[in-house]
Amino acid sequence: MNILITNDDSFNAKGIRALADIMKQYGNIAVIAPSQVQSGMSMAVSLNAEKIKFTELSSTTHLDRNGKECTQRWGALDATPASCVKFGLSSEWLGWIPDVVVSGINHGANTATASCYSGTLGAAAEAAINHILGIGVSLCSHDADSDFSAVEKFFPSIFEKLLEAPRPNFMTYYNVNFPDTKAEEIKGTRTGYMGRGRWVKEFKLIEPDNGSGEATYRMTGDFVSESCNTGEADHILTDNNYISIVPHTLDSTDYAQLKILDGIDF
Repeated sequence: MNILITNDDSFNAKGIRALADIMKQYGNIAVIAPSQVQSGMSMAVSLNAEKIKFTELSSTTHLDRNGKECTQRWGALDATPASCVKFGLSSEWLGWIPDVVVSGINHGANTATASCYSGTLGAAAEAAINHILGIGVSLCSHDADSDFSAVEKFFPSIFEKLLEAPRPNFMTYYNVNFPDTKAEEIKGTRTGYMGRGRWVKEFKLIEPDNGSGEATYRMTGDFVSESCNTGEADHILTDNNYISIVPHTLDSTDYAQLKILDGIDF
C-alpha cells in the first residue's frame, strides 16, 4: 500500500511523527507536510505564491508487517495542507499515486464546527476530490508534547475498518477524533455527526492602542454548543471519552432547502 501523510501543524510536530510510525506497518510512506504551521487553513491552496519551496528531508527503508521492504520519505513544502496533497499527486517527487491520504495527528480537536476551519481535514477533503480515501486524525489536546499512545493503540483497527468499508460516494472522507485521555480510559469508538456550535469572544486584546491607531489582538474564544446537539455529536462523544468517527462529504448542498427553493418561482 502507498500512503501519503500530511498535517497542518508542520513536519516538526510530534503528531505527524507518531502517525508515520503507526502507518509504516502498512507499506510505503511519503510525508509531505507544511514547512510552517498552517492551522485553520481548511482547503486553502497556495495560489498567490510565485515560488513554493520544497525540501527533501530524509529517505529510509523499513519492513511492513508482512516483512516486505518499504520506503519512508519525508519532505517539507512551504504551502497549505491541501497544497501538500496536490503536490504529492502531481509532482514527480512522489513517484506513485497514494491509495490513501492520512492527515494528522492534529494537536487539538477537530470536532463540531472546528472541522470547517481545519487544515487537517482540508487535506483529507483534497484527497476525496481526487477519488482517494482521505482520513483526518486529531487528538483533543493542544500540548506540543501530547501523549499519542491511545491513537497508537486504537487507530490501526479503525484505519483497517475504514479501508474496508464500502464508500459508494467518492466525495466522502473521514474525521476521527480521540479524547485527551489515557488508552485505558477510552470507553470505545462511536460514529456520530458534526456537532453544532460556534465560538464567542474570539478576539482578545493583547496590546491596546497607544495613540498610534493600532492595537494588537489574538484569536481565542469560547465554544458554545447548540442546544439541539444529542449524544451522537462528535464533540460530546469525545467529551465523554469516546473516539468519534464522522463521515464528511464534499457536497455541501442543502438538499432540504433546495426542495423549498424549487417550489419558488424565481
